[in-house]
Amino acid sequence: MKHRLAIYDMDRTVTFSGTYTGFLIHVARRMAPWRLLLLPCVVLLMLAYVLKLISRQRLKELNQALMIGSNVERAKLMPHIESYADRVVATNLRAGAVTQIAQDRADGYMLVLATASYRLYVEPIARRLGFDAVIATDHLSQDLRYVRAKIAGENCYDTGKLRMIKAWMAAQAIDRSQAHIRAYSDHVSDAPMLEYADIPFASNPHKPLAKLAAERGWTRVDWA
Repeated sequence: MKHRLAIYDMDRTVTFSGTYTGFLIHVARRMAPWRLLLLPCVVLLMLAYVLKLISRQRLKELNQALMIGSNVERAKLMPHIESYADRVVATNLRAGAVTQIAQDRADGYMLVLATASYRLYVEPIARRLGFDAVIATDHLSQDLRYVRAKIAGENCYDTGKLRMIKAWMAAQAIDRSQAHIRAYSDHVSDAPMLEYADIPFASNPHKPLAKLAAERGWTRVDWA
């Protein structure tokens, strides 16, 4: 095959726990500690999402507006994002995932991190782990001076993640018929990505994905 791709989900696949709430709290504590008083509002928004009153995308936008601000100067934000990436790498990585990433690199695979988390803080984490590319949720102001609490395009989740992977491959002139893909995820929402792969791995799977993996004959790995 002309192209070898190893595509990883991030939260609870490469990391032990989710990174988004930790990101919000980390930045709020350093930039505006008074915003921590708004954490009960974050809980209420999560309840609204569970009750399907707001979308997952809108939930992320509102939480960011509450905990960081609707319009934040990028230069002031970035030092805290870099320190958060350091924290994730120091305290929230699965050793088995790090070992597998190194193995895929040694096997000649291009390493791609595909996650619903924000590119804003995913790229510094990916850089520290040696990933070659990031496919993630973008901010509307991704390349501008101010970071807005608004998502550009799709939330990189479920079928949206697969569409974004396909769009990235097209932009890189990677023909699917000329690519061999390994894919890793812990969550059943990534079933479209895993179906798309040549070798799918249910990595530290929660029960729905473990069940689906058993039905489909997908390899299960546990990086506890």
